[in-house]
Amino acid sequence: REVRGAEGLGQVIHVGQAPIGRTPRSNPATYTGVFDDIRKCFAALPHAREQGYKATTFSFNTKTGGRCSVCEGSGREVVGMHGLPSVELTCGACRGRRFRDEVLQVRYREEFSILDVLEATVAEAREIFSVEPKIMSVLHALHVVGLDHLTLGQPATTLSGGEAQRVRLAGELARGSRKQSLFVLEEPTIGLHRADVAQLLLALDGLVDKGHTVVLVEHDLDVLRA
Repeated sequence: REVRGAEGLGQVIHVGQAPIGRTPRSNPATYTGVFDDIRKCFAALPHAREQGYKATTFSFNTKTGGRCSVCEGSGREVVGMHGLPSVELTCGACRGRRFRDEVLQVRYREEFSILDVLEATVAEAREIFSVEPKIMSVLHALHVVGLDHLTLGQPATTLSGGEAQRVRLAGELARGSRKQSLFVLEEPTIGLHRADVAQLLLALDGLVDKGHTVVLVEHDLDVLRA
């Protein structure tokens, strides 16, 4: 009937299980914003600077970038079947690699192309970018909420509701809002291993320690005890 102390809250953040994007172009890297920093990192490499490449060159969403012009960076081609449902095939021009060959020649640490990074899991990316603090802050947040298994470029349309919710939570953790906020979560432990549940609780405790408020709808008894 009433809420007391609401004047102390800067914002309300609903972390639900709705998809983080409705197209295959959206993924954990683009949603959390870490892909922006990764692209800037690639653009600063000597080889990229020699070629005049910019951060947009390493985007598959920009027409003027280095994406494949045939599939427009999706890596797939939709083929009509004359009365039958259309089918998706691997792009014959880029062979599913989304970028032009010359763009893929730019290598971070002389080993990893931008495609390699998109295909890396969060756990692998944490090793690749271990010396990049800004990138690591987001990757650490994804790790804390138990998403080490996700690849950075995994299409948003293939994420489960629980995974999408935790990507959202990781984005908020990485942003580190200074405003005291109210976080509302819907069953964030769905599909999580018990060890991952414990790790998620640590992340939520961290929010509370920073002065935020967390409200959950949940059935997991370990979470209820916490």
